[in-house]
Amino acid sequence: MSDDNRVAEVIEAGTTLFTAQCYELYGIPPLGSLVRTGEEASATYAIVASALTTGLEPGRRAIARGKDEVSEADIYKTNPQLAKLLRSEFGALVVGYRDGSHVCHYLPPRPARIHGFVYTCSPEEVRTFSQGFNFLNIIINTRTDIPTDELLVACLRQMALAYEDREVFLMAAGRELAVLLAGRYDQLKSVLGRLR
Repeated sequence: MSDDNRVAEVIEAGTTLFTAQCYELYGIPPLGSLVRTGEEASATYAIVASALTTGLEPGRRAIARGKDEVSEADIYKTNPQLAKLLRSEFGALVVGYRDGSHVCHYLPPRPARIHGFVYTCSPEEVRTFSQGFNFLNIIINTRTDIPTDELLVACLRQMALAYEDREVFLMAAGRELAVLLAGRYDQLKSVLGRLR
């Protein structure tokens, strides 16, 4: 695993979700991105499902500082301490794991480890993970505050970027969604309409 793609560290972990704090302020991967944590042979894969930038101290909100500044960048130049007083983190929905050389599209036997490094997946890793679409069922059936349709669309758009022929990938994903969302025509129509 290359440290070039390391963006965060797990700070809270459960069976279906983990939270990671970014090393760089605002260094959050895009919504729907595939990330991984853990050793290469037993990596846990997850989809970036939510993001938050907040103060380090719980309950203490940031205050406006830019009234006399020309740009947002000037606020950070005038107040360099802000980079140390704020944090960016993201929530990731677990959608699979690696068991040796085999990629599994279901929940791993154990949650991610606290302080585990989190990496953004390379295009090659995304293509390997998305050769099958069984992970979509996890997203569709998630029982969190995450807007499922938005996450589905963001995930498939991000994964399509790893493919030379994005249309072929999205068509295959659309066929799988038609099966998974059978009987939910309005939801299927909404999701497919936003994949274009």
